[in-house]
Amino acid sequence: MRLKIIQIVAALAAAVAFLLAFMAAGVVFVSTLFMAAGLAAVAWLAWSLIRQVGTRGRKPARLTRP
Repeated sequence: MRLKIIQIVAALAAAVAFLLAFMAAGVVFVSTLFMAAGLAAVAWLAWSLIRQVGTRGRKPARLTRP
């Protein structure tokens, strides 16, 4: 299964958001904001991968003439 560029970017953005959340742990609002951004990126990444695996191998039905 090949990852799409947007999925790789989302994974990197999630990693950066989690890193910033832990670095800003002293500031509750900023930490919560970055943690929510990281969770949203991970959720979108998981959803897109599940959707990609679900449609993998399926081809649209071809109409044939009798």
